Amino acid sequence: MKIIILGAGQVGSSVAINLVSEANDITVIDTDMECLQALQDRLDLRTVCGHASHPEVLKRAGAEDADMILAVTNSDETNMVACQIAHVLFHTPTKIARVRATEYLNFPQLFKENAFAIDVLISPDQAVTDYIQRLIEYPGALQVLDFAHGKVRMVAVRVHYGGLLLGRELRALREHMPGIQTRVAAIFRRNKPIIPEGNTVIEVDDEVFFIAAQKDIRAVMGELRRLDQPFKRIMIAGGGNIGKRLAKALEHDYQVKVIEHNPQRARHLSEELEKATVLLGDATDEDLLLEENIEATDVFCALTNDDEDNILSGMLAKRLGARKVMALINRSAYVDLVESGTIDIAISPHQAMIGSLLAHVRRGDVAVVHSLRRGVAEAIEAIAHGDRKSSKVVGRAIQDIKLPPGTNIGAIVRQGEVLVAHHDTVIEAEDHVILFLVDKTRVRDVERLFQVSATFL
Repeated sequence: MKIIILGAGQVGSSVAINLVSEANDITVIDTDMECLQALQDRLDLRTVCGHASHPEVLKRAGAEDADMILAVTNSDETNMVACQIAHVLFHTPTKIARVRATEYLNFPQLFKENAFAIDVLISPDQAVTDYIQRLIEYPGALQVLDFAHGKVRMVAVRVHYGGLLLGRELRALREHMPGIQTRVAAIFRRNKPIIPEGNTVIEVDDEVFFIAAQKDIRAVMGELRRLDQPFKRIMIAGGGNIGKRLAKALEHDYQVKVIEHNPQRARHLSEELEKATVLLGDATDEDLLLEENIEATDVFCALTNDDEDNILSGMLAKRLGARKVMALINRSAYVDLVESGTIDIAISPHQAMIGSLLAHVRRGDVAVVHSLRRGVAEAIEAIAHGDRKSSKVVGRAIQDIKLPPGTNIGAIVRQGEVLVAHHDTVIEAEDHVILFLVDKTRVRDVERLFQVSATFL
């Protein structure tokens, strides 16, 4: 696939890395020559230096025969105009744009074909807000991923002492929970993947990815670790777009406090939020945190635009007694560094939204893609089409499908019903099949499985 990426920042670079490894023809446009040169030194791609919305620049990048434009510059306006120009001048089939400002997002009619002609709208702030909200909903989870519009969820947890399955074989899960459909999709032990079998024994500190219907998630988590008490008190450092969205989403179900250092922004938040308490101050101020009972806080979310402030305020909050700390980290080099220390969960904005982009790049009918473990692994929801003659999966039992190494099918959603996959489960046409890949270099092989033959109509 020929893809032009507009913007070589964190998101553009991350997407380029993901897509180049899958043998796509990638061109990146940016005004920063040094940034482009650094990308070109690392990856097999083309770069064009220039303004991303200028027709001549797009033409030099090969827009005339591009399959997709991916506009992820730091400017909403540039992204929107570039998609419109690609539509009018070059008839680009797929146009994806990142738009952050709610002033635009509140008017969806702007993004129709007779306006800015954007096929897929990506809102990173909303993606991060949803991601954090799911983590708060399930205390103890490292990741919570939605499939089939939330009917199925994949949850990552770290096994601790107190879990009923600790030291036992995986097949015991079915004995413990006879009425609950669940399946362990993958285990990472000391950062190395293990394909789970019935006789696999669960060990302390294993990172376990399991799939279950939404209503059964907490019950399954209780088998792998002692269940944490539900969260009640949330403190948010930073009242920017993400902080404000999160506070709005949580304020009716939790006790929410927002710390904002800018007086005008703090006043705006106090007018916009209904029940949350807005505090004017610095989240790295120890006295302020102590005054606001940080030791009784269940979750401290550091969501400012500054990585260093988020790290410092998160470390301080943890030292002062906050039960769980999450920090928004833009620089990928910091993420592993901080998670191995005081901060419980480092949230990478571009990783939270990259799945939304990848779902539109995948060949075959792919509904959802989630990038896992910093992009090393991947979870995919693919839709099976065709019949036994035209498809490599329809009409076949899972044990008879030649899945790529390191790939397994965790669940199937059939006409709204969640079916946990077993070796003798037969896939039917229009099933939503949820797969886990411990090695994302196998993505192309999975895509080929779900592509119907050319004779299928």
